[in-house]
Amino acid sequence: MTSSTDIDAAASANTPYAGLTPDRVLDALESAGLHGDGRLLGLNSFENRVYQVGMEEGAPLITKFYRPGRWSDAQILEEHAFVQELVDREIPVVAPSVINGHTLHAFEGYRFAVFPRRGGRPPELENPDTLEWMGRFIGRIHAVGAIRPFASRPAIDLDSFGREPRDWLLANHFIPDDLYDAWSSTVEQALGGVRRCYERAGKVATLRLHGDCHAGNVLWTEHGDERGPHFVDFDDCRSGPAVQDLWMLLPGERTAMTIAFSDLLSGYEDFHEFERRELHLIEALRTLRLIHYSAWIARRWNDPAFPAAFPWFNTQRYWQDRVLELREQIALMDEAPIGPV
Repeated sequence: MTSSTDIDAAASANTPYAGLTPDRVLDALESAGLHGDGRLLGLNSFENRVYQVGMEEGAPLITKFYRPGRWSDAQILEEHAFVQELVDREIPVVAPSVINGHTLHAFEGYRFAVFPRRGGRPPELENPDTLEWMGRFIGRIHAVGAIRPFASRPAIDLDSFGREPRDWLLANHFIPDDLYDAWSSTVEQALGGVRRCYERAGKVATLRLHGDCHAGNVLWTEHGDERGPHFVDFDDCRSGPAVQDLWMLLPGERTAMTIAFSDLLSGYEDFHEFERRELHLIEALRTLRLIHYSAWIARRWNDPAFPAAFPWFNTQRYWQDRVLELREQIALMDEAPIGPV
């Protein structure tokens, strides 16, 4: 297999997908012995490039081309192995197909994987039964995730999701001069709040997570044995506290959050114990995600897909709103957590 170093050298950092033409997508699949019929549908994805591809024989397939330079081969294969562990335990996730003995393939500077197509709709998160059902499956994912740690995948923590993206944004001059002091001082206060939340939570266990478990990464089906949630896109799987895979499914208002979390937990704890001290981390993890998200867009700003998708980014108004948003988070992190602790 072509190494990730060779792949990084082959793709431009500024326009990593400029060479990924429809013909190259089809040729890549041909190199793995898969024969497309020319039908190609781009699916919603910014970090990677994902396509539904019609096949000469059989149902369409989904292929994902990984962003060059983001993950090493070892990290991608560790993601694939984790998802396969879940499949082996009959947990409804979508794993990459094994083709010629491999799940990760390379072609002319791009790494890619192929997945079976799964349909579905977004889950109805306002429905208590849906939340309990999803809680059961997240509990099962975490029961497997707790068996062993990741060896190559990174962790969600204060440094990687807070300090590092802050330093990168400042070093690369994304913050307007007249907002520099306000933004940097507010981020510093916010990171102090995150640190205090972790101190209040105390030592919490970390495990292998989905990492990006929001409603957009869940497909709900109503068909026979497959009825219920199917979890997709483990591209962001990392190590971290269990609550990371739960808080993004909650509504915004405090009372509604408390009720929804109770519904999730009623299913979750059928399969995995939840440490109530982790409730201290919900607003801390939300704060880290907000800081990390700004840096994520900024790092990709030379990719033509990003200015088109996020035209409001890097404007004066954008950074003003981020300051206000983080100030709200600073206040929330000093409040008591939802539910009993």
